[in-house]
Amino acid sequence: MLPKKDVLLIKHLVLNKSAEAHKILANLHPADIAQILSEIKNGNKKLFFQMMTSSKAAEVLEEFEPHDRLQIIDEMSEAETIKILENMSVDEIIDLFQEMPTAQAESLLRKLPQEDYDELKSLLKMAEDTAGGLMTTDYVYVFSDATVDEAISDVRQFGQKAETIYYIYVVDDKKHLKGVLSLRELIAAPRDKKIEDIMHTNIVSVHVDQDQEEVAKIISRYSLLAVPVVNEANRLLGIVTVDDAMEVIEEENTEDIHRMAGITPEEDIALSKTIWGASKKRVLWLIICLMGDMLSSKVIDGFSHVLESMVAVAFFIPVLMATGGNVGTQSLALAVRSMATEKLTRKNVLSFIVGETLAGLQLGIICGAIVSILAFAWQKNPQLSIAVGLSMGISLVIASLIGILVPVIFRVFNIDPAVASGPFITTIVDISTLAIYFTVSTYLIDVISPNIVSTVKEVLT
Repeated sequence: MLPKKDVLLIKHLVLNKSAEAHKILANLHPADIAQILSEIKNGNKKLFFQMMTSSKAAEVLEEFEPHDRLQIIDEMSEAETIKILENMSVDEIIDLFQEMPTAQAESLLRKLPQEDYDELKSLLKMAEDTAGGLMTTDYVYVFSDATVDEAISDVRQFGQKAETIYYIYVVDDKKHLKGVLSLRELIAAPRDKKIEDIMHTNIVSVHVDQDQEEVAKIISRYSLLAVPVVNEANRLLGIVTVDDAMEVIEEENTEDIHRMAGITPEEDIALSKTIWGASKKRVLWLIICLMGDMLSSKVIDGFSHVLESMVAVAFFIPVLMATGGNVGTQSLALAVRSMATEKLTRKNVLSFIVGETLAGLQLGIICGAIVSILAFAWQKNPQLSIAVGLSMGISLVIASLIGILVPVIFRVFNIDPAVASGPFITTIVDISTLAIYFTVSTYLIDVISPNIVSTVKEVLT
């Protein structure tokens, strides 16, 4: 992160087209230049790119999210854009084109060299959220029957354009994936040794149509820097690098968090041009929760005679509902996270549910005891304090169970567990908590006020 004074100085030099600005930008890290550009108004950003080489401009552009890159590209001429694209990695170009209008992307594609055009055209046909849509074709491979000396020569020749050369993939003459070895192993091996004699054949690879989230999990599970992408015939098509995988994990986690909150993904909000655009994705969940809250009101209305007999019963409704909602949301977050990291599977789902229910029971006993003591100290009514404490204990067990069961059930029906959002869980827990509280209070009401029991029973029937 550049100091504020340095940012201001560089901005001043570039915007005034100082000759010194060229040298400064050439020596700055692309991430630092991106930091400065984020503070520059649209229309002036192109000045920075005009003072950088095409290769440096490509590195800087790759620091931005695809939709931000598009805004920067729109400031440049088509010729300037083409020069930058020629220096960008294939997977980053694909991400950019997927954000562009089709006509604009097609126009830029046709201006690229024929070899790049054919490659990008085929990659754009692949689904965006799969290994094929995520992979890059900028990688190094060698032939299994080559010698180490020949392989090193190939790495020197083609390695400069590769996104990473730490892994060297080994193929046959039809480009079927046969093995892999690290750059260190290649350099350390005797020069006359055959590649097939030193390569590893136990290869971790992914299918071209495999979901990008699964690809990211595989890279994380095996601590890889890259994973090869193959088709049905085990033909090597490209690689997915760890930086792209980490972006997928961040993107998926962000999406899950937003869904759990019952709102649209962050990027949709950022691109919304109107108030309605920023809120339309939230309104469905809010309407669902509104209907649920109306049911909560109906429960209260059904037990209005209990409230009329003893107003103090109403004092503890917010405490019970809030605590139950918090516990339910905590269980939901734990379940969704455990599913995402594959710690919660079909094999251990029963023990997971039992464990979380027992945890809810422990919380219920502790919180129930505390609220019961506080209720008695406040109202000096032992029956009411028992009703509040017992209701708290039962509702927290139910809340924990709901927070776990709902995402598990969603997963069984192949629905994203994150859709079981916080507001949805909270609404269900609120209704169940109120029903439990008033039911327990009803059974204790004969001690508080014997005359009200028959009236309550009439309402329930």
